Amino acid sequence: MMNKNQVKGTVKDIAGKVQEEAGKLVGNKEQQAKGLQKQVEGKAEKHFGDVKEFVKDAKEAVKDAVHKR
Repeated sequence: MMNKNQVKGTVKDIAGKVQEEAGKLVGNKEQQAKGLQKQVEGKAEKHFGDVKEFVKDAKEAVKDAVHKR
């Protein structure tokens, strides 16, 4: 299951790709650049969400290990 940062990041990355391609189609360098920036922001937010999930999973694993003793 994805957390909200992973979802928002993925959506922003896809939107950025669409914006970049639209900019290429019409020859608008500004839209291409904005699309690329949006992709970078989306990837960063998704990675943040990935780290949050990793930490959550690690905390649960430690808690389970302690309770099994």
